[in-house]
Amino acid sequence: MSFSRWALLAFIAALVAAFFAFDLQHYLTLEMLKLQQAAIEAYRADHPVLASVVYALIYIAVTGLSLPGATVLTLAGGAVFGLLWGTLIVSFASTIGATLAFLAARFLFSEAVKSRFGDRLNLINKGMDRQGALYLFTLRLVPVFPFFVINLVMGLTNLKAQTFYWVSQVGMLAGTVVYVNAGTQLGKLESLSGILSPGLIGSFALLGVFPLLANKIVEAIKANKVYAQWVKPARFDSNIVVIGAGSGGLVTAYITAAVKAKVTLIEKHKMGGDCLNTGCVPSKALIRSARLLAQMRRSADFGIKKADAEVNFAEVMSRVQSVVKAVEPHDSVQRYTDLGVEVIEGEAMIISPWEVQVKTVGESRIITTRSIVIAAGARPFVPPIPGIEHIGYLTSDTVWDLRELPKRLVVLGGGPIGCELAQSFARLGSEVTQVEMLPRLLVREDSEVSEAVMATFRLEGIHVLVEHTAKGFIIESGEKILLAEHDGKELRIPFDNLLLAIGRVANIQGYGLEQLGVEISAGRAIEINEFQQTNYPNIFACGDVSGPFQFTHTAAHQAWYASVNALFGSFIKFRTDYSVIPWATFTDPEVARVGLNEQDAKAKGVVYELSTYHLDDLDRAIADGVAHGFVKVLTAPGNDRILGVTIVGEQAGELIAEFVLAIKHNIGLNKLLGTIHIYPTLSEANKYAAGVWKRNHAPKGLLWCIARYHDWRRR
Repeated sequence: MSFSRWALLAFIAALVAAFFAFDLQHYLTLEMLKLQQAAIEAYRADHPVLASVVYALIYIAVTGLSLPGATVLTLAGGAVFGLLWGTLIVSFASTIGATLAFLAARFLFSEAVKSRFGDRLNLINKGMDRQGALYLFTLRLVPVFPFFVINLVMGLTNLKAQTFYWVSQVGMLAGTVVYVNAGTQLGKLESLSGILSPGLIGSFALLGVFPLLANKIVEAIKANKVYAQWVKPARFDSNIVVIGAGSGGLVTAYITAAVKAKVTLIEKHKMGGDCLNTGCVPSKALIRSARLLAQMRRSADFGIKKADAEVNFAEVMSRVQSVVKAVEPHDSVQRYTDLGVEVIEGEAMIISPWEVQVKTVGESRIITTRSIVIAAGARPFVPPIPGIEHIGYLTSDTVWDLRELPKRLVVLGGGPIGCELAQSFARLGSEVTQVEMLPRLLVREDSEVSEAVMATFRLEGIHVLVEHTAKGFIIESGEKILLAEHDGKELRIPFDNLLLAIGRVANIQGYGLEQLGVEISAGRAIEINEFQQTNYPNIFACGDVSGPFQFTHTAAHQAWYASVNALFGSFIKFRTDYSVIPWATFTDPEVARVGLNEQDAKAKGVVYELSTYHLDDLDRAIADGVAHGFVKVLTAPGNDRILGVTIVGEQAGELIAEFVLAIKHNIGLNKLLGTIHIYPTLSEANKYAAGVWKRNHAPKGLLWCIARYHDWRRR
């Protein structure tokens, strides 16, 4: 805490201590007010302006310092100034005082709270961004909530001060009128509890519920406006129609069928979506073959003098397809039909909020449905670079059709897909040049993560060109050339094949979104709320088509919320939880992460402590010849609560699972350290990282005392 914060805290503490030390609360009781009422009224009559100012300042001080006595002061306002002027003065004084308490709490404690509970506070702040004014207004209307607590707690959120002020001014007005009016009848009051009868408290409670009801009414009006031009069917063929049979669509269909609802799943291409057919499964099969080659080339490191391998690229790619075929039954039409899902292989078109037209070979039908879940996925982004249309290119969708190994391959893009494929093709024998316009590969990771991957790539012969921007493609004398710019200079890069890996774009066209007017986000994905709903409350979206993450596992995660909210949203709805999202990049070394990394923590202003364990000290890593990489853990200052973990090294994608569980269920490093890990395993790295934290937080004073005790015992 800075000096200015300590100084303010000391000043406030001194004022509060003085208040109680000099027994000033004695003057803010109902008995004292009634006893001094005549004298106070006489002073007000002689000095009306000064009395008003002094009274307002006292009120501001009491509420700003969160001292007891605001209720009696409010009664005094009615008794001395009357209903109109009393209400006016109290309304402004109480709001100013509350805002001062709000600002003081923010200045003194927000940084500490953010550092300790940053991830949880982010979730609260997202809710405040959406409906913070409504929440505050509701709390202000119900006087059973201590206002000083509301002031302090709201100061720890990101609610704007001006919003806090005007909402408090309006929200406290009803209660202010009641108390000021009671003050005008001061002589009849026997106790403060007599002001609020059970009936009046009930009335306030109903008044507090009103904003929530009003919000629901507004939502209903918006929904009716959206649905105004459409005729709702009298009955429905399905409870849910799912468009797209990738990860999100399959999980939605599975859950819907599991709870015995009628679900229709429509897929126009291949069951399993991108992950099975062109993404996760084939890429990992290719990575495995390339990894085996890399290991064989290191045979001398393991005492094996020579290990030869002859690469048949066509057979490697055939194996990739055989792996896809082996996994296909998990996502097949037959399997989902057996689960109770109606699967239609055809093209879907949403023609109304409750109707989907399906075209199959020689047939077209319209299915009526209570809800629709869109899981249409995404496709590789093709940038509008001059000349690209003439040279031919590969994407993560089409690269699997290759049967001849590219001699010279340019990979455009330094994200996870580009890095995984660049390394795989280089290991299989291609001369790979990877071009990235940003300063490093894998820019979403910390800089040392990028450096570790780039160092390995360069060691393996990949030409990594960062801060190079693709400006155009030309063909000269039959040779394809990439024109790139670096430091203001043009670079010519000849190649035989080009692989585009610079992101994916959501599939938002061709199935009726435009005709319905489904809202699209600035990022060109389907706009959804926290319940996976589009602007049509009965139409949901999940997975790559809506974002914000483009992972198979997050698509499945969103699908649970989409299906449950679609089926039971009339009674209860669940906000999608993005608090613990892990991911991995399957390069060598592997990179895995969950929660915050350092660059994200710094960007969000989250204070953290860092514990790093390097794998070159791990017995199993040394034995396996993979003693490189690290486990980096971010924790809240002063305790063992995990904010985020990054692992770089062998099987990082597997090792991260322990930390995913720990963060999800609030298991700290102390408990992880106290858990037995098998020796010798790579997973011991997680325990040793916890040990680094423990050593950094060893109780030095206590250890000094123990050392002295042991010295004494030896005498």
